[in-house]
Amino acid sequence: MLFEQKTAAPDSSSAQKAAVTMAAYRIKPQDILQIRNLQNVKYIVDEAPVSNSTTSGGSNGATTGQTFQVDDDGTVALPVIGHVAVAGLTRAEAAKVIEGLYRKSLLKDPIIELKIVNLKVTLLGEIKGQGNYPLTKDRTTLVEMIGAAGGLTDKANETNIQIIRGDQANPQVAVINLRNIQSINDPRAVLQNGDIIYIAQNKRAVRNDNLQNISVISQPVLLLLNTALIIFTLSHR
Repeated sequence: MLFEQKTAAPDSSSAQKAAVTMAAYRIKPQDILQIRNLQNVKYIVDEAPVSNSTTSGGSNGATTGQTFQVDDDGTVALPVIGHVAVAGLTRAEAAKVIEGLYRKSLLKDPIIELKIVNLKVTLLGEIKGQGNYPLTKDRTTLVEMIGAAGGLTDKANETNIQIIRGDQANPQVAVINLRNIQSINDPRAVLQNGDIIYIAQNKRAVRNDNLQNISVISQPVLLLLNTALIIFTLSHR
């Protein structure tokens, strides 16, 4: 069974703080924004020329929106309205600014959807789909990301899933126990940009690997001993 019932629950104030982590992310230069007008997807995507933009490979612009990279000066170049200062704004704040500019100069009732598509986490260890996964929602949990990666392997230790975050000088490690039902609400399990998720092996898998390693190491030794024994036996006949 994956979950076991526990009585302890994480602090609610901490949970609320972690829940808004991605929602509070501030746009930075070099971020890639995916933008579309929900009222009329042809605007911004098909009919207007695109300036200084980067298009996601293999995506359908009419459904996913065009992507635009934030320049070093903190602005993003958008069709018709030109350069818009977005650095330092949250996703929601930037969407409102862009919406207001399009309403003023071009569109009657624009509804701008904006996503930051370069944010990601990395999954390593006993997971079926290792690699980088995007964070496109304001709140993505560890359980959701594990599901997106195909789930844990049979060798995974559900009680020892490490989330490593922070910079190299000051890394922070949170250990999540998925056998505890309260891990669903654990504020530390709300993922942040740049998180590295490592799933360790369970004790049984580690023991089997150790036995296999011992077997690999001992085989040449046993072969030498057998050879020496044969030579000794033949020499004393």
